[in-house]
Amino acid sequence: MRETGMVSELDLALVHALQVRPRAAWSELALALGVTAGTLARRWERLTARGLAWVYAAPGPAFSRSRVTAFVLLRCRLGAREDLAAAIAAFEEAVTVETTAPGSADLLLDVLTPDLASLTRFLTERLSALDGITAVECLVATALYTEGSRWRLRSLDATQLAALGGPAAGERQPAPRADRARPEGRPPPGADLDALDRVLLAELAADGRLELAELAQRAGTSAATVRRRLNRLTGSHLITFRCDMAPPLTGLPVAVTFRGRLPARDVNALHRALAALPECRLLAAVTGTDNVLATFWLRDIAEIQRRETSLCTRLPTLTVTDRIIGLHTVKRMGHLLDRDGRRTGTRPVRPW
Repeated sequence: MRETGMVSELDLALVHALQVRPRAAWSELALALGVTAGTLARRWERLTARGLAWVYAAPGPAFSRSRVTAFVLLRCRLGAREDLAAAIAAFEEAVTVETTAPGSADLLLDVLTPDLASLTRFLTERLSALDGITAVECLVATALYTEGSRWRLRSLDATQLAALGGPAAGERQPAPRADRARPEGRPPPGADLDALDRVLLAELAADGRLELAELAQRAGTSAATVRRRLNRLTGSHLITFRCDMAPPLTGLPVAVTFRGRLPARDVNALHRALAALPECRLLAAVTGTDNVLATFWLRDIAEIQRRETSLCTRLPTLTVTDRIIGLHTVKRMGHLLDRDGRRTGTRPVRPW
């Protein structure tokens, strides 16, 4: 197979296949990719050993509709940013931590908490206890139109995607519904999880492709019990499985987050106008004077201006107010990354 830099075309196809079917058996994927199951298993072992790709369990839509998602921008004292990023990465509430180019923020956090009171404690107790933070701005998401689990590598053709049961080539995954309040009196998602569920989730947060027999051994139960538990957790949308990767696989090394302002009457047009763009990793309506937040992965710095022009063409009433360039993602959805974006460890996200 022809090599393209650090990875091959088969590696890229395999990662895309795992984005569509994160826990599919190698034999199932082999049919779509036209190679043997053994070849895929060896390729995956090499990719994970190098920290280039990983599969893990993450909070599902049932959690996103009942928890509070916020984007926190921090200004830091000169020279304190790296130490602060490492300290904040240890907090479970901070699911993603990114250092940014000097400008309106030095650190950009994605924060997930059970409720607004918990978010307040994170801001006023955890962050305020850290030395070096000079300013804090918090944007609470009122709707998530797309996020990282729906982003695709676009390495498979329509025939291969059909064989996997995924959408046609170039088609984005359906966007999640806008957050809805939990009916009064109904327990929050995850309230009925028992000790076994939590053990399984902790193991799968680190390695989402652990086989049933291995999970059963680690949890001290049977494979049949593990299968039933996982079917319940995924069927109720408490968890979802994601395949993530380092920039060498994406070919999109530049991360930029646009902040913008849109008239309230046009906010619902965000989904139709922007969420389907292939470079869009995250799109949210947020609180504050600037009510739009969108993150894109791009090929080079010059793409930032072209993408901004395209956004404003698609939504003429949108005013882009800030462009935040990511320098180093220290932590992404609970996984620790090095300067090249390779996974080096895990600090699991535990909203349950």
